[in-house]
Order: sequence, then C-alpha cells, then structure tokens
Amino acid sequence: MINLKLFFLATIILATYTLTAQVSVTTDGTDPDGSAMLEVRSTEKGMLIPRMTQTEIEAITSPANGLTVFCTTDDTFYAFILAGGVWKEIQYGTGTIAPYTPPAPPVVGDSYGGGIVAYIFESGDPGYVMGETHGLIASTADLSTGIQWYNGTWITTNATGTALGTGSANTDAIITVQGPTSTDYAAGLCRAYSATGDGGLNDWYLPSKDELNKLRINRWTIGGFATESYWSSSEVSQNNAWGQYFVTGNQNSYAKNNTFHVRAVRAF
Repeated sequence: MINLKLFFLATIILATYTLTAQVSVTTDGTDPDGSAMLEVRSTEKGMLIPRMTQTEIEAITSPANGLTVFCTTDDTFYAFILAGGVWKEIQYGTGTIAPYTPPAPPVVGDSYGGGIVAYIFESGDPGYVMGETHGLIASTADLSTGIQWYNGTWITTNATGTALGTGSANTDAIITVQGPTSTDYAAGLCRAYSATGDGGLNDWYLPSKDELNKLRINRWTIGGFATESYWSSSEVSQNNAWGQYFVTGNQNSYAKNNTFHVRAVRAF
C-alpha cells in the first residue's frame, strides 16, 4: 500500500526540483543559494542529521563517500571517507558555544501556560510521570466573585468526580447537560475562559473537589484568592454541589443556586 503522505511529499519535492533544480526550506520564501542543491535557513531552529549508535553506523551497507551521521555512542559527528573505506571523526574547531542549559521545571507560583502553577503532581497522583513535570495551572484571578453552579434548572449532571484529574470531565458533563457553554454558570464560565499563553486550547475547567483543595492549600503562593467560598465541579445531587470555604478549608455540600467565587484551572 502506498504511503500517501510520503507520496505527496515526494511529489512536492520533485516538482520543486523540476522547476528550480534546487530545494529551499525557509520561512521567508527566499530562493536557495546558487551553489546549493538544498538550503535550510532559520534563525530559530537547527537541522538534525541522522543520529545512530556506533553499531548502527557500522551496519550501514556500502556507505557513500561523504555520508555524514551523528554517533550517539560518543556524541561525535562522523563522515565516511571512501579512500580507505573508514568512518572519520569530523574535527571540531577551537571555538565553543556556551553549553545548553534547559529551563528549570516550573514550580508552584510560577507564571506558566497562561496562568499560575497551582500544584505539581506527585507520585501516586493521576497524571504523574516519573522524570517529567506536570500539574495544574490556575487562572491569574477569579473569573467571578459570585456565580451560581447551575444554569437555573435543578437537574442532575452526573459530574460526580471528586479526585485529581476529574475536573475536566466534570466540566464536560455539566456543559453537556446544561446546554452550550455559557457564562451564567460556573462550569460554563471556566470553559469559555481563555488567556494569553494558553495555546488557544480552550481547555480551562472548573476544578474538582480535590483539585480545588490543592488551590486552597497553595492559595498564598498562587495569590489573588478571596476569603470566601469557591465552587468545585463535583456534584453531590440534583440540588447540591461541593464548595469550599477558603478561610477554614471546610468543604461542604451547597445548594447550586448559591453564588460563589470561581477560579479556573487547566492541566499541563
């Protein structure tokens, strides 16, 4: 079976070659240099050549003169030299570029992903990945200082998740039952929210009972919380949902027509 993606890519490259006898990969639409068959131009990204272990390199059948690869075994560039039939290290110059230092992983209180890091997942949490940093981001401010949980109709939404990682599904369930995303009830307000730096993903949601508690625990580091009650997305019954009083930390079942504060979150 023909791989259509590869077929169309090959067709485009062939068409470019046929018209210009050269290929240019740029972001500014400029033609390649006259001395080059292929030119890759960028001020933001580099070009990766094949990366192989020493064993994989030595297994290449009949390498062409000048074939170049990067050896991951000893972090060295090699080129095959036909005269002598050997791979030779590409010698480095005396100049160096400062070693790349990856950015430090975000911590609670950092500006990140369109909001403020509110919680970092720990071992045992849903969403935890060993060696990676994931967690919850809170909107930089409350989305409302007083909004109802429901849209005015006493109805069961089955948004009963209370644990970490259930807030987004709760929000989906609430919106599905209560109608299109709206800003007149808590979950709809959160899903309608967007912020600069969030990637335009529209993935903000009303936190679950346990997620809301993480916000309360880290409230001073996150900042901007009121000494009032906040809604979670966790439903108790047709008439009630979980809320939390941020002064004492008490979580209680409240009638859905109460008007509480709302802070949106998203996962990263």
